[in-house]
Amino acid sequence: MSKNTICVWYEKDAEAAARFYAETFPDSAVTAVRRAPGDYPNGKEGDVLTVEFTVAGVACLGLNGGPAFKHTEAFSFQIATDDQEETDRYWNAIVGNGGAESACGWCKDRWGISWQITPRVLTEAMAAGGDEAKRAFAAMMTMGKIDVAAIEAARRG
Repeated sequence: MSKNTICVWYEKDAEAAARFYAETFPDSAVTAVRRAPGDYPNGKEGDVLTVEFTVAGVACLGLNGGPAFKHTEAFSFQIATDDQEETDRYWNAIVGNGGAESACGWCKDRWGISWQITPRVLTEAMAAGGDEAKRAFAAMMTMGKIDVAAIEAARRG
């Protein structure tokens, strides 16, 4: 396990979530599934308690902690994409697997985890600053899934 690991709380489906992420994103894998050595408040001995996994190279630990805590947009995974095809593939995988669309490139998976599917062209436009950033930002504010061609057009003015 990495020295620094993101711990993500799930009600009971950490393993299913981790396997979905591993199937969806490159450089992702489920590396360990740990079962509870005894009963605990939201589970029994032998239930999956934690799942070690990576998402796009980032070390994570999924904890099946029960219903006490719900996810918010205060935590999200941000995935940088190179083109519309990659943007569509990730967006459609998340939303199409029981997730939900949101605004400005954000969506939620079926477990309630927020994702930002962010084309690099948008990040580059924001980094450029000035009128280019203003135009790209204004275009983004009208979008659910980011439209790469529309951001490129906004950059050009």
